[in-house]
Amino acid sequence: MLQTLLMMIMFAANLVQAAWKDYEETRDLSLDAVGVETLQIEAGAGSLDVTGVPGADRIVVAALIRVPDADADEAREAIADGLVLSLDRDGDRADLRGFFDDNGSLFGSNLTVSLEVRLPDGISLSIQDGSGSVELRDVRGDIELDDRSGSIRMTNVGGNLNVTDGSGSIAIEGAGGEVSIVDGSGSVSVVRVEGSVTIEDGSGSIDVNEVAGDLIIPDDGSGAVNYTSIAGRVDQAD
Repeated sequence: MLQTLLMMIMFAANLVQAAWKDYEETRDLSLDAVGVETLQIEAGAGSLDVTGVPGADRIVVAALIRVPDADADEAREAIADGLVLSLDRDGDRADLRGFFDDNGSLFGSNLTVSLEVRLPDGISLSIQDGSGSVELRDVRGDIELDDRSGSIRMTNVGGNLNVTDGSGSIAIEGAGGEVSIVDGSGSVSVVRVEGSVTIEDGSGSIDVNEVAGDLIIPDDGSGAVNYTSIAGRVDQAD
């Protein structure tokens, strides 16, 4: 009798655990990139990972869609109601959209779309990102990033960078052009830049090293400022 009762309790516990398991689904997108000069990305909650690939002729996207604490039927209904996911082309511009509409879902803002993007390395990027980490590497075109929250990391990027960030750390290692950063809060680290660097910061530490041009900090808010190996002039707010 006791053994039967224990088995019933374990079975019920397994059912509860299954009911609260996160639902995940992957979708793939692809687009001919010949003649594309700029990829415009609109992303919501979820991570964004972009890598430039030398010699590539397509933009390839893997989207990981996550619905927390939902069974398959509930998750599929939420995805059908609110998911925006598309990769289209308009002349020399490609548009990638990956986010959930705010449609009053019972899952609220916990629905996420994480995007992994591979593209020809010479394409420029224009990104609007909601929340979640952003990582960019080996992109040789210009990059414009407007990020609400979440960490940002850029490695071996070739063009000019314009970053506007609400909160979260920023780390740039290897940039081939001018770097401009407007940051609300969070640490800023910039290393190995072939152009000049301009940083306006609300709060958080600033560390800048190995800059071929000038370092301009018109507003450093609060937090320590450290810099070394600046070839040009240094202009820092008092």
